[in-house]
Amino acid sequence: MTSWQLVRLVAGSLILMSLALGIPGSPIFVSQWWLAVTAFVGVNLLQSALTKWCLMETIMRKLGARAGT
Repeated sequence: MTSWQLVRLVAGSLILMSLALGIPGSPIFVSQWWLAVTAFVGVNLLQSALTKWCLMETIMRKLGARAGT
């Protein structure tokens, strides 16, 4: 997988996990504070779209993921 694909995989996983843990109707509800993770991921996706730079992608590349085209 390329670095941009891994970024989307991590972002999607974090969003789904935080929604499952933060929505009161969920069977694995813990606290509504988990929704802050969803907001954080959303803000980071917005920032990376506007600046064309993503910290997670930089981290993935340093860990050995190949750059996407």
